[in-house]
Amino acid sequence: MKINNKILLSSFLAAALGLTMPSCGDGFLEENLTTIPSTDYLKTQQGLDDLATGAYSNLKFKFNYVWGIQLYNLGVDEFTDANNAIPSFNCYSADLNSTEALSGGSIAPLWNTMYAGIEQTNILIQNLPLYYDQSNANYNTRLGEAYFIRAYAYMQLLTQFGGVPLKLYPSTAVETYFTRNSEDECFAQVISDFEKSYELLPTSPAQTGRLTKYAAAHYLAKSHLTRASELYSSWNTNYVAADLDAVIKYGEEVVQAHPLVSDYVSLWDYQKANSANETVSEVVLAAQFSDDQSTWGRYGNQMHLYYPSVYMNLAGSKRDISGGREFSYARATNYTLDVYDRVNDSRFWKSFVTTYGANDTSGAPVWSEDNASLGPSGTVAGTKRFVAGQLGIKYIVNDAGDTRYKAVPSDVTGVTKGGIMQNTHTFVRYFNGEAQAWVGTHGNNGYYGVQNRSVALSKYRDGYRISIDSQFGTRDAIMARSAEDVLMIAEAYIRKGEGYYSNAIEWINKLRDRAGYKSGEDRTKHVDGGQAYKNNSYCNGKGGGYSADGAVYWETNTYYESNNDMPVTTAATSIRLNSVTDVYNSTVDKPIYEKLGCSSNAEKMMCFLLNERTRELCGETYRWEDLARTKTLEARWKAFNDGYVRGNTTFSASTHYYRPIPQAYLDGITNANGAALTAEEKEAIQNPGY
Repeated sequence: MKINNKILLSSFLAAALGLTMPSCGDGFLEENLTTIPSTDYLKTQQGLDDLATGAYSNLKFKFNYVWGIQLYNLGVDEFTDANNAIPSFNCYSADLNSTEALSGGSIAPLWNTMYAGIEQTNILIQNLPLYYDQSNANYNTRLGEAYFIRAYAYMQLLTQFGGVPLKLYPSTAVETYFTRNSEDECFAQVISDFEKSYELLPTSPAQTGRLTKYAAAHYLAKSHLTRASELYSSWNTNYVAADLDAVIKYGEEVVQAHPLVSDYVSLWDYQKANSANETVSEVVLAAQFSDDQSTWGRYGNQMHLYYPSVYMNLAGSKRDISGGREFSYARATNYTLDVYDRVNDSRFWKSFVTTYGANDTSGAPVWSEDNASLGPSGTVAGTKRFVAGQLGIKYIVNDAGDTRYKAVPSDVTGVTKGGIMQNTHTFVRYFNGEAQAWVGTHGNNGYYGVQNRSVALSKYRDGYRISIDSQFGTRDAIMARSAEDVLMIAEAYIRKGEGYYSNAIEWINKLRDRAGYKSGEDRTKHVDGGQAYKNNSYCNGKGGGYSADGAVYWETNTYYESNNDMPVTTAATSIRLNSVTDVYNSTVDKPIYEKLGCSSNAEKMMCFLLNERTRELCGETYRWEDLARTKTLEARWKAFNDGYVRGNTTFSASTHYYRPIPQAYLDGITNANGAALTAEEKEAIQNPGY
C-alpha cells in the first residue's frame, strides 16, 4: 500500500530566500496540496506525520521535469542533446550562467526545491522530540526520514554547487544573511545525517516507498565514495582510507539485503501502474508515481519524454501511447553504443529501442518508380512498402567496416542491403566505406540522424499514460538499486590500489555474469514499458492508443542484423573477467583507453569502472556527477560528445565541474550588516568563472 502524501509547507527559509517549491506530482504518493493556516498543526503528531510524508516529494525532483536531463545526463560522454538542442548544459555555452533560470532553466529549481525540503526536515528534526510520542512505533522512523531527506537534499546541492550554506534549524523570522560552508563541512553534515537515519530507520518499510535502513546505507556508501574522489583531492586526503572502507561496509550490507535480480530486463519489465517489477529485490529506493490523476500536481514523472527518438514524422508511424511522446532531449553517443559488447552483453539490447511498428497504413510510404527497381523481386511501383501492424522503422547498430549497407540518394531513410532496398525506414550507423568515428558524420542523415534519429534509451518508456500526448508518467523511478552498490564496492577496491584489483574483479563479475545471455534465451526479444499499452484502458483495445491496426511498440530488436547477420543461436554467452589482464586487454574498452590516453594500470582500471557504470546504469541520472567527482568530465566530454565540436562551448576545467550559484539567491541575501551584497561580495560567493 502506497503512502498518502500531503505537502505541508511552512518554510520561513523559502520566503527569506525567495524560494518556491514546485507543486511536484506524487505518484508513489497520493498527493494533496494542503494550505496550513498556522504552524500549530506542525506541533501535533498528525501534523508531523503529514509533514514527513510530504517531504518525500523532494526525492522525486530528478524525474519531475527537464532538469532530470540537463543537470544529470547532458554534457557527458553517454548522451548529447537531441531534437531539442540544449547548448547551455550539453555544450557548456555562455548560456550556462547564474541567470540561466530566467529562461525556464534548471539550476534555480534545484537550489530552491532542495532548500525548501531542508526547511521541512529542519522543522521535523526540531519538533518531533518535542511533540511526538516517543514511545510510538513510528517515532524513530519519522526522525530517520527527516535526517535522510535533509542529507539527500544537501548531497544534491553539494555535488552540483560545492560548499553551500548549512541551515540546520527552522527559521522563526525572515533571514537574509547566509554564508557558504566548506565542502568538508557539508560532507561531514551529509554523512552525519545519513548515519542518524541509518540508525533510526527500519530494515523494511511499513508502506511501499518508505525509506529503510538500506536506503541510508546506499547513500552512505555514495557519500563516502564521492568524498574520496578526485574533485575533492585538495582537502580529502585524511578521509580517503576510512571512506573507502565505509563504501565496502555499507555497500555489502545493501547487496545482501537487496539481491540482484537474475535477469536485467526484470528491472524494466513495466506492464502497468504499480507493476510487480517496481518492487523487485534489487530496488533499494524508488521515487513513487502512479496512474492516480489526483496525485500528479504540476509535473509528475516526465523522464519518459526526454530519451525517445522522433518517429511520428516518419511515414506510416504516427505517435501513440506505446511509442511515447518524443520530446527527444537526449540521444546516445557513439561511445554509448560502442562501450557494450553488443554480441554477448544483453544489457545493451535490454536498454535501447531499435525497432518501431507501423500504425498508419494510409500514410505509409510507397515504392516510387525509381526505388521499385531496387526493392525485392516482384516489387511494384505505387504499392505500400509496409502497412500497419508490420515493422516500420529499424536501427542497425553496426560497426565501421560493414560492407552491407549503402544509402539511397532519393530517400533519406532509404537503405540498400546487399543491393536490395529495405522496405522499412532504416537507419544504419555505418555505411560501406565509412571509417570509425566517435563524433562526426557517418550513416544516415548526419551524426546518425542529427538530431532527432537515434537509438533511444528504453528504461523510462511508459505505455500506461492516459493519452498520446500526456506528460504524466505512471511508473516509479529507480533512485537506488543494489547493482550500483556492487559498482561502488568495486571502485573502492580499485582506489585501494593494485593489490585489491582482484577484489574489484570479483564484484564486477556479479554484474557481468548476469549480463550474459542465458542458455535458451531469445536474443531478438525486446521488452520495455511501452508494452503497458496492452493493459491500458485508455487504449480501448486499439494497437497503441492510436490505431486498431498496430502499435509503435515492437517486441523484437535488430540484434542479428546489427551483428552482421550472425547465425541464430540460443547458446549462453559470457563476459566474465578471468583476471585484471582481461580488463587491460578488453577489445571493447581498449579503443576507449586509447582515445582517453589511459596508459597505466590504474588509469585503465578506473576507465573500465566508469565504462562498466555506463553498461549497467546508462541514463539513470548519475553520469554528470560521476564524471565530475572523478574529474574525468572534461576528457570524456571532449572525446565523445559532439557538443564539443559545435563551436559554441566555453568549457573550462576551473569552472564547469560546478554549477553557478543562482543569481536570484545572490540578489536576495545581505551581508552581516543587513545591506544588499555588492558586486564584489557576490563574486566572492559565486563559483569561479560565473
